[in-house]
Order: sequence, then C-alpha cells, then structure tokens
Amino acid sequence: MKQTVYTASPESQQIHVWRLEPQGSLTLLQVVDAPGQVQPMVVSPDKRFLYVGVRPEFRVIAYRIAAHDGTLSEAGEAPLPGSPTHISTDHTGRFLFSGSYNAGSVSVVRLNDGLPGETVAVVEGLEGCHSANISPDNRTLWVPALKQDRICLFTLTDDGRLEPQTPAEVTTVAGAGPRHLVFHPTKPFAYCVNELNSSVDVWALNDPHGKKECVQTLDMMPAGFADTRWAADIHITPDGRHLYACDRTASVITVFTVSEDGSVLEVQGHQPTETQPRGFNIDNSGQYLIAAGQKSHHIALYGIEGAQGLLTEKARYAVGQGPMWVVINAFEA
Repeated sequence: MKQTVYTASPESQQIHVWRLEPQGSLTLLQVVDAPGQVQPMVVSPDKRFLYVGVRPEFRVIAYRIAAHDGTLSEAGEAPLPGSPTHISTDHTGRFLFSGSYNAGSVSVVRLNDGLPGETVAVVEGLEGCHSANISPDNRTLWVPALKQDRICLFTLTDDGRLEPQTPAEVTTVAGAGPRHLVFHPTKPFAYCVNELNSSVDVWALNDPHGKKECVQTLDMMPAGFADTRWAADIHITPDGRHLYACDRTASVITVFTVSEDGSVLEVQGHQPTETQPRGFNIDNSGQYLIAAGQKSHHIALYGIEGAQGLLTEKARYAVGQGPMWVVINAFEA
C-alpha cells in the first residue's frame, strides 16, 4: 500500500501533494496552484479523483489522481449554489454533497464517470450547515446545522434527491453546535464533534425502529479550561479503536479510546499541536495522524501509539498559508 497526503491552503490557494513514507515521514511531490481559495477536499470512492471546493467563485473542481504516484491534474469542474464548507460523496461515487455554512444549505451534484455535473438537489434552511455525512449503508445523509443545534436526516434516493426522514432530525443540547461527524467502521454508532461547547456526542444507530439516540456526551477539553470553546474536526482509526477531535482555541487534539462495541468513549489525553488546528486526518493503516495549523502554516505528523492511541510527534512541515484540510489516499502501485 502506498499513501498520498493532500493539504489545502486557501490563503495561498495551493494544494500540497506528499508521499507518506512507511516509516512515518513526508516527501513533497507537487504543489498545485488552485483557481481560488481551496478548502474542503475528498477522494472519490474509486480513488481516481480528488474533489475540492473553492471560493469566492463557488464550485467543485475534480483533479485526476495519477495512479503511479498520486499527483494531480485538473479534469473538470461544476458550479455550486453556495460557498462550499464541506464536501463528501456517497459510497457509490454517483453523487457529491456540499454543505454550505453561509448559505445554510446542502446540495447534491451528480458525478458522471467521476466528473461533477449538474446540481440535482438543494435543501435550504439548515443554518450553519457544516458537513454532510452519508451512513455506511449509503441511505441516510446526516447534515449538522450548527446554529440550530440539530442534525437533519435525509434519505438519499436513487436519483440523488434528499427526502426528510421521520423523524427529520435529532437535536443536541442547546448551544452545542454540531459540526463534523464520523461513523464507526463496523459498529452502528456515529460520533459528532460539537463546535461551540467542544464536546463529542455518541449516536446509536441500531434501534430496531430506526430511532437515533445520543447515548454519551463527553467534554473534550482539558480540566480547568476556561477560554472560548472552538472545536473543529473529528476522525476515527480504521480499526475503530481510537477517536480524535481537535479544538482551535486550545490548539489540542483530544485522544479517545472506543469500546469494543463502539458505544463508549473514554478520554486518554490531550496532545498540544499546531496553532489553530482546523483540519486533520488519519492514514489508512491507522499508524499516523496529520494535523494542519491554520495559524502556524505547518502540518505536524504524529505516530499513533499503544493501547491508548496517544500521539508522538515525528515531524512537522511548512505548507501553504492558512492550511485547513488534510486528506490521505491509499492505493496499490
């Protein structure tokens, strides 16, 4: 398995392409000048394309991923109805979802042989929409509306429309601000990081009546933290044993262990990291975590170690200005 790391730096309008070496270092392969402020990124399910959202001309750009080394070449683009805050795809690679914080909407773009085409659905009224996350069975789109303390639930139809489910939403505690969400790789649980109170909610998905229930809420901040809470991103290791979330005010990554059945989180520690960590990701082997410092203009690479999954810094690298997003792609070459 070879791995490529992509980092997006909107202030300098660049994507840096790195090779992740097996021993845990990065080798710079390419710097792509993007046609705008590049922010969210996601790799297509078939690993042929990297999709990136850009502003101020709101659109999604598809870069073809070279099979031999992961470098990028522009392949196509399509307009988006709102500023892209977060982008993702369904598991079949037929549809791309774009959540727009400023527009308070989520949109669905059809993918034609991997290339973005027409917008087939837009749902508005989602104030502070910060992500769109398709369930493992490819049926339910979870869309956090941060300013409304709710996560809206839609059924994805075969033609890409979004139909509100019954119930149409789940709610967090007031003032939580649900932001990003990840699913356990094998168990029926989802984990949502809440931006405004820097907590993580565990959502149970296996109710026989289709009910989604919050079964645990954990504070992710160090004891005695009294400043403004400002959580950002969340990711889980491929084996489902370790979960990580970051806060931008404290510039820490909180380390959680996940119980065998996926239902219980436990805080193991807090790793100081790059200044204002807005985005990070975990490699496909579950050995490394890479975090981007929006104010340090660097990325840091950590080893994930031991039963607790604690982080050990191995190296840090200068990237573009204001790095916000990290994506890691694995491929056989």
